[in-house]
Amino acid sequence: MDALHCLKTRRSIRVYQKRSIPKEVLMDIVDCARMSPSAVNKQPWEFIVITDPLLLRQVAELTDYGKFIADAPACIAVFCQQTRYYLEDGSAATMAILLAAWAHGVGSCWVAGDKKEYADPIRRLLKVPDGYRLVSLVPLGYPAEQPEKEKRPLERVLHWNTFQS
Repeated sequence: MDALHCLKTRRSIRVYQKRSIPKEVLMDIVDCARMSPSAVNKQPWEFIVITDPLLLRQVAELTDYGKFIADAPACIAVFCQQTRYYLEDGSAATMAILLAAWAHGVGSCWVAGDKKEYADPIRRLLKVPDGYRLVSLVPLGYPAEQPEKEKRPLERVLHWNTFQS
């Protein structure tokens, strides 16, 4: 898939087909994420690919707006060492996951992790050591829905030189 097409057509998918994602596809998605930019090239991230249905349900139950994770064939938990720019670095990696997944025809949805009350319980559930922060959870699956959300028009969000141009 062309990069620009991928960027412009990706949407959050919360309903998935009952179809597993090949391991090679999951590995390629994570490989794309590990190539993300990071401050001072720290690469503070760790990626946990969850495919076990029981673990997916447990993660889903801990979240507030991520209950649909239980129905996904896979979910990638993005953790970062608590560096100065862990949130920016982990967010860049998360965006790479979303785009790489879509390039493979796999739907995804960014579920918040940082600053959420469930972040530490999920960290413990997944046996992640202290000193790491949950940045995001990204459930993955072949889409069983095609949401068409309106995006604000370019002329409403683009400013030249100053906000009030």
